[in-house]
Amino acid sequence: MQISVTGRHLEITDAIRDYTHERLQHALLDYPRIESVHVILDVEKYRHLAEVVVQAPNHVRVEAREESSDMYASIDGAVEKAAKQLRRHRDKVTDHKAREGLADLELNAQAAEKEGPGAG
Repeated sequence: MQISVTGRHLEITDAIRDYTHERLQHALLDYPRIESVHVILDVEKYRHLAEVVVQAPNHVRVEAREESSDMYASIDGAVEKAAKQLRRHRDKVTDHKAREGLADLELNAQAAEKEGPGAG
């Protein structure tokens, strides 16, 4: 996963970069197919904005934005929103239909054999 951190009207320090990488690695651990993540940090007077753009295969693009008075809180909020959107997308495309397990199929086959060839 390629992570890039960009700052608008602010210098990206090593502490902010490390914190952002750590939060993204932890929050997006369940999504191994993510191609790239772009984090844009912005400061406007007392407003600290964090925007997270996640690119994944099959044209999946997730954007999340958070605003607060603390940059670290903004990063946390934006990362959590992006993770929530990815979770929703994964649940939407996942097949939730119950399937018969292999053990059930074997039990059904054994029961059919015991009943005999003329019972079916």
